[in-house]
Amino acid sequence: MNASSGNGVPQAGRHDNPLQRGWAFVVDGLAALATFFIGILMFIICADIVFRNGFGSSLPLVSEIGALLVVLIVALQLASAIRADRLAHVEIIIGALSQRTPRLAEILKGIFALAGAAMIGLIAWASIRILEKDLASGEFIGTPGLGTLPTWPFRALILIGMAVAAIEFAAATIAHFRKALSGETITHESG
Repeated sequence: MNASSGNGVPQAGRHDNPLQRGWAFVVDGLAALATFFIGILMFIICADIVFRNGFGSSLPLVSEIGALLVVLIVALQLASAIRADRLAHVEIIIGALSQRTPRLAEILKGIFALAGAAMIGLIAWASIRILEKDLASGEFIGTPGLGTLPTWPFRALILIGMAVAAIEFAAATIAHFRKALSGETITHESG
C-alpha cells in the first residue's frame, strides 16, 4: 500500500519505484535549493542594513537581486508545495464533497490541477522566450561600473522550477481523475 498526500501523489520518502524516487529527489532538491537562496537573501538584506546604518549607504544590487530571488524562491518551491498538497484552496467545499460525493470531489481536484498545469505550463513556455532574450542580449541587472550581474542564471532556474511544477500538476491531474474513475477515496494522514 502506498501513503499518499491529498493529491494522490506519494508522500516524500514513500515511493514505489525508482522513477518516483528520482522525481521526488528532483522536486525536493529544488525546494532545498530555494531554501539556500532564502538564506542568501536574508544575508544580503542583513548586510545591507549594516551598511546603511554603519556607513550611510546601501550595497549595490540589493533591491535587484532581492526581487529576482523572491521570484526564484517561489518558482523552485512550487513543485514541492503541489506535491505536498499545500496550495491554498477552500477546504470547506472540497471537504464536504469528499465526504458526500468523493468522485465529484476528485473531479474538481483534477480540474483544479489541470488548470494549474496549463497555467504554470504557459508561464514556463513564456520563460523560454525570456531566457532566450536574456542570453542573446546579455541582459544584466545593476549599474555598469558599480556592479552588474547577468540575469540568465536566475531566468534558467525559474524556467526549471516552473517546468517541474507544471509536470507535478499534470501528475496530480492524472492521479485525481484516476481516483474519480476508480471510485477510490483518499484518506488524509495527520502529520
